[in-house]
Amino acid sequence: MGTYRATADWSLKDGEDFATGRYSRGHAVVFGSGFEAPGTASHQIVGNKWSVPGAVDPEEMLVGAINTCHMLSFLHIAREAGFKVTRYRDEAVGEMTRREDGEMWVSKVTLRPQVTYEGRAPTPAERDEMHHEAHHICFIANSVKTEIVVEEKVSA
Repeated sequence: MGTYRATADWSLKDGEDFATGRYSRGHAVVFGSGFEAPGTASHQIVGNKWSVPGAVDPEEMLVGAINTCHMLSFLHIAREAGFKVTRYRDEAVGEMTRREDGEMWVSKVTLRPQVTYEGRAPTPAERDEMHHEAHHICFIANSVKTEIVVEEKVSA
């Protein structure tokens, strides 16, 4: 149904030593839309010396993709249910842990959406059902084995 593209472009710079791991992990990620983002390895993995400040790492991109996909799916579900959402903000958190074989993976992403409505707001049961349905139709959630938890922050 769709094809999506992302090009990663990295090159060794003068004075860097690839064989010893002394090289910048900074690179460019160019998406099919033409948008280019600075990329890096996580400073938590390679340290500040070899990561690039102000660049996004793959783990952050994964958390961002899960977060954004859920949001867009939720907005669609809420609109179809007759609610008017005026703001959706979510400060998602991804957790990296070690598997039994010792390898690292993003094992859990917790979404904490704060949703503002104009007019009637959904009941807690309606809110839960909309998040459940958003998770069910989210393309990214359907593509990963990472546990995804939704903990909506409800304003009084």
